[in-house]
Amino acid sequence: MKPAILFSLLIVLISCKSKTNQPEASDKTSGPVELPTPKKAPRKAPEGVVWIPGGVFEQGAVPDDKMAMAHEKPAHKVYVDGFFMDIHEVSNAQFAQFVEETGYVTVAEREIDWEEMKKQLPAGTEKPHDSILQPGSLIFKKTKSSVPNLYDYSQWWEWKIGADWKHPNGPGSNIEGKEDHPVVHIAYEDAQAYCKWAGRRLPTEAEWEFAARANKSGSTFFWGNDISQLSKYANSWEGEFPVENTMEDGFERRAPIMSYPKNEFGLYDMAGNVWEWTSDWYNTNYYKELASSGEVEQNPKGAKTPFNSSNPYAKEKVIKGGSFLCSASYCASYRISARMATSPDSGMEHLGFRTVSSQ
Repeated sequence: MKPAILFSLLIVLISCKSKTNQPEASDKTSGPVELPTPKKAPRKAPEGVVWIPGGVFEQGAVPDDKMAMAHEKPAHKVYVDGFFMDIHEVSNAQFAQFVEETGYVTVAEREIDWEEMKKQLPAGTEKPHDSILQPGSLIFKKTKSSVPNLYDYSQWWEWKIGADWKHPNGPGSNIEGKEDHPVVHIAYEDAQAYCKWAGRRLPTEAEWEFAARANKSGSTFFWGNDISQLSKYANSWEGEFPVENTMEDGFERRAPIMSYPKNEFGLYDMAGNVWEWTSDWYNTNYYKELASSGEVEQNPKGAKTPFNSSNPYAKEKVIKGGSFLCSASYCASYRISARMATSPDSGMEHLGFRTVSSQ
């Protein structure tokens, strides 16, 4: 198989556009359900963590959001219990401490297991040359001229051998002096391993969105509805994507944690900077399924079985929050309801995470 073909198989994992999937079955409770009363924090929040009070909210796109994608609709009522959440994305320094204490090796640093990889590819796919099957990850590259087709993601993404959390922009780059930047090139397995070490877990999609909204019902962004305030509140792409970033927000790529104002729950970077893993399987029509019940879903955990009609071999998780690559012309995922599907075994230059715990 040629390198270009292998890349095309990888690049479908990072689509920022809505896809059409088939709905999955979920458990429903018949009759009216009495919702629990949100509880106060069970203990004092540790340093760097804040208590997110539980409650009911409208998950999904708000009516006035003209940029909302089909898989963000319809909005539906959800109840979540209270939980503790990191006030910022896990940093390079925090992840380095985890690696130092455990000796953990991330997916992007490991030798590639072809037998495992081919399970996700069409039957009969030929094995690429060993020179291609080397540890690495996806990095962003600007284009030299305007891109008329924003559906062709290969124009600004490149599979780079040697790219990993310690080399976020590929070989030759490093994280020296960037200990306070969010860790990236983190696959789902890596995030789970960190959570286990820290005695925590990844948030569900509903928990993440409840925390990002911070009681601002009806708002498109965590700061309100004024898009002109974007550069003040989030690290995103401003200018012509993917040619030129004007850096009105102060950064071209990743920004240090807590560089922008926090939301009303005390959380930083709930819009832009880097995408964040959730624990939910992705399904485009999952919201429609929840809304059709007419009931308030309690602590939803996503679709039971992943499926994506655009890529039937993929099993994807939901990521939230958008990144420094989001622009008005390309996904605008700095919106609260924005969501994307990504393969659990894929790390990228703009993908990190934060953790939560229930007690």
